[in-house]
Order: sequence, then C-alpha cells, then structure tokens
Amino acid sequence: MSATDIIFILLNLAGALAVFLFAMKLMSEGLQKYAGSKMRHILSKITGKPLSGILAGAGVTAAIQSSTATTVMVVGFAGAGLLSLGGAVAVVMGANIGTTITAWIIALFGIGTGGGEGVSFSLPMLLGTLSLFFIFSKKDKMQYLGQTIIGLALLLVGMELLEHAIPQLSDGVVETIGTWSHWGFWSVLLFIVVGAILTIILQTSAAMTAVILLMASQGWIEFPMALALVMGQNLGTTLTAQVVAMTTGTTGKRAARAHLVFNVAGVLFSLALFYPICNGIMAMTGITNDISDPLNQQRYPLAITIFHTFFNVGTTVVLAFFIPQVVRLVEWMVPDSQADEGEEEFRLTYLEPNLLSTAELNLQSAKREIEEFSKRVLRMYAFLPGLRTAKDDAEFDAIVERITKYEGITDRMELEITKFLTRVGSGDVSQHASERISTMLRIIDNLESIGDTIYQIAMTRKNKREDAVHFDAGKNANLEHMRVLVEKALVVMDKNLHDYDHVDLDAAYAAEHEINAYRDRLRAQHLDALKLGVYDYAIGNAYSSLYAQYEKLGDYVINVTEAIDSSRKHSDD
Repeated sequence: MSATDIIFILLNLAGALAVFLFAMKLMSEGLQKYAGSKMRHILSKITGKPLSGILAGAGVTAAIQSSTATTVMVVGFAGAGLLSLGGAVAVVMGANIGTTITAWIIALFGIGTGGGEGVSFSLPMLLGTLSLFFIFSKKDKMQYLGQTIIGLALLLVGMELLEHAIPQLSDGVVETIGTWSHWGFWSVLLFIVVGAILTIILQTSAAMTAVILLMASQGWIEFPMALALVMGQNLGTTLTAQVVAMTTGTTGKRAARAHLVFNVAGVLFSLALFYPICNGIMAMTGITNDISDPLNQQRYPLAITIFHTFFNVGTTVVLAFFIPQVVRLVEWMVPDSQADEGEEEFRLTYLEPNLLSTAELNLQSAKREIEEFSKRVLRMYAFLPGLRTAKDDAEFDAIVERITKYEGITDRMELEITKFLTRVGSGDVSQHASERISTMLRIIDNLESIGDTIYQIAMTRKNKREDAVHFDAGKNANLEHMRVLVEKALVVMDKNLHDYDHVDLDAAYAAEHEINAYRDRLRAQHLDALKLGVYDYAIGNAYSSLYAQYEKLGDYVINVTEAIDSSRKHSDD
C-alpha cells in the first residue's frame, strides 16, 4: 500500500468521523431545543434523594446524547450549590446510564454487514423529515423534531461511511492489535489504557463507542479486548469534568472526583468479575472468540452494547447504596477550602465560560447565577442601616468600603453574565430560549442599577457625614420607613426570580405603590418645610436626595418583576 493510498484512506476515515460527529451534534441540539424547558424543569427539581438524581441524570443524558456534557454541567451546578454533593453523585450515576442509549442506537441501526443498511434506512427518514419541514415550517416544535430526526439519519449514514472506510486499514492494524491480545490479563489492562487515551483524544464517548463497535464488527479485536476498551472509554470520559472542576469551588471539585470514583469503581468491579461476565455475555449471545467468523462479527456489536449497559447499570445499582460513603470519600479527597467561604469576593458561581455548548441547558445555570446576583444585591442593601447607626468613623468607613466592594462585584457580574448570555444567544437556540435570554439581559441590567443606587445612597450618607449635616428623629424615622418599604419590594423581587412561571405581580405592584405613595408624602412635607424655613438647604438637599434615591431603587425593582412577567406571557403565547 503506497503512501498516497494510506493518506486517501485516512482522509476517508476523517470525513466519515466528521459526518458522524456532526450528526451527533445536530441530533443533540435538536433534542435540546425540542425539550429544553422540560430538561431545565427536571434539573430544577432534583432533590437529594438518590432515585430522583439517577433518573434525572439518565433522562437528561439520553436527551442531549452526551454523558460528558451532563457531568460537566453537574460539576458547574454543584460548585455553585444548585445541587448538593449527594444529589450530584446521583446525577452522575444516572448520566452513565443515559449514555448507553447511543450504543443501542448504533448497535441496532448503525452497524450492518457492509450492505448499505444504514443508508437505505436513513434516506426515507431524511425524505420524511424534509416533508415535515415544508408542511410545518412555521412550527418550532416540529422543526426541532425534524432536526433531531435528520441528525439520527445522518448518524446512520456516518456509521455506514465508517464501516466502509475502516476495512481498508485492516491488514496492518489487525496484525498489530493481534500481538497485543495474547498477554492474558495484561492485555485487558493495556486495552483499558488504550480506550481511555482514545476517548480523551476524541473528546466524546459516543464517537469512541462507534469506533469500538466497528472495530469488533470488522474482526479487528477479540470480544474480551472490546470490553476492555469500553471500560477504558468510561475512564477517559472523566477527564473533561476534572479539567472544568479546576475552576470551580470545593463542591464542584468534589462532584468531579465523584465521577472519577464512580467510573474507577465500575472498572475495578468489572475487572474482578471480568471473565465470568465475559463468558456469560458470550453464552447469552452465542458468540465465540473467533474474530474471523462472520457470524461473530455480526453479533459482536450487540454483545458489546449489553456489556456497556451492564457496566453502567450494574455499577449504579451497587453504588447507589453507598452514596454517603462516596460523599465522605470525595470530601476527604478534596478538603474544605477557606477561600471558597469569602462572600465578598467576585467569582461566578453557576456559570463556567467553557462549560457546555448546550444552549438550552445553559439557561438554567444562567438563571441560578441571576438568583445569586439578586442575593448579592439584597446583602448589599442590608448594609445601609449601619451607615446611620455607626458609632464612629472607623465603623462607618468599614461599611462604606464593603458597599463599594459589592458595587464593583455587581458591575462585574452584569458584565460576565451579559457576555455569557450573548454567547449562548449567538448559537442556534429556540424562540423560547431567545425570549428568555432577552428577559435575563433586562433583569441583570436592572439588578446592576439597583447596586449602583445603593452605592449612591451610601455616598450621599458619606457626604452628609463629612459635611456635618444632621437629621432630626423625624427625618431619620421617615427614611428608615422608606428603606423598609424598598426592602419589602426587594424580597418580593427575589422570590419572583426563583420561579418565572409563578410571578406574584400583585405583591410587586403593591410594594411599588407603597413606595411611590410614601415618596409623594415625604416630598409634599419637604416642600412645605422649605417654604416655612424649617431646615436649611444642606439638610433639605441631603434628605430629598435620599428618599428620591430609595424611590428610584424601587423603580428598578419593579422593572425586574415586569421583565419576568413579560417573558412568562410570551412563553404562554
């Protein structure tokens, strides 16, 4: 075989793999857009109960067709507190079950005997789906479903192309792999390492699954070595989560370690019973180790898929009873970090810039980040009473410094969340997701304005103190009452941010009305006092500035709830 022939074959392989990966991406994105809001709902309802986490992990992974994506997402959420560590461990277990769907699709529909079954099956799918596009072109749900079917059809085409391209390399490869397969148990360990490395290179367990099934169906590897590659694949898929966890907090790192512990435990469990499991599956499917037997080659993909499912389901069933022990183990592996406890340091808690390409699911983490933004704003607002009651300049300056620091945090949070949402929105997202992104951008703009206004109130208080301007008991009481009214509005806003589908608009408007009415009352009293010369200009200016700033803050608060309500109405339409 000449160098030109080898290059041509490798290009064919690369092209076939590109079609397969593109098909996986197309199918995954179609499923995400078709069921994106449902998946966000599933994630938001995950509890600490193992069964709910396992089912959620399996369901989401089956939908987005990537256990790596689900696990990386779980690491990000756990790092921020969206999931408890125990809940994250359960979701990771479920994700490993969900990833077996890909293997079953490939084994049942994507591996033929070279006769073009994949193409002949996929062409009618493509034709029918294109017809759906013409008939239901204006219906988003049907378009997303059509995209999913097209992705599945192209996946089968990609498998067929791979199946035709791989045999051309078989002469030298089979001989080389054959020499690695005769070292007994050491060969099993070697193929586990090879499987892990190849999965790391391909960066997708789905592609590695396809490669393993094709190698087996072409008679490249004996059945035990194929099972070893599957175990190695499960180890290799943990790397991405470990890398992402480096930028998260302690809980996120622990969730990533839990993923590693789970898969390592699965490999050790399978190694301990390797030959009994292998012989049992061979007896069940009627195969032998004769890789030259066409019947064996035809049955290998199904047998490997059975093992893949057994590996993940079996490991989950066993370890589900030991989740508390797994949690304690990863807590020992990743000790508490004091740096993670600083509330007044800027760090995105829910968003990881390189987390996922799954736009629909990213909105859930963005929503949680906005909730954290709101909590920061409320915490910042809680500093204001201390400016009036500070016993000395040192205490007053310390509070002003904290408010100033929080103001900087709110500015950076708005910038980073805006960048994140803009990048998500620039992708291929559903109409509902696009509207949700617009709503979130409006919300964070108003949250940042709330932070700015709190800072302005602090600066007014500071100038008042420096200028030795003093309020009497009546003015202090009026401003405190105004502060309490705005605090009530902030609490309603924060509650509404946690559930976009059940916005308490009446409570928000009631709080806004109280703020405006009281502002009008204070303004009328202030104007009368100025006419009568009750207090001088400096006192009047500071006093009117403060109650006006509180009222302005209330306007930003109601804007947040109105943005949520507007998004809900669009969603209902």
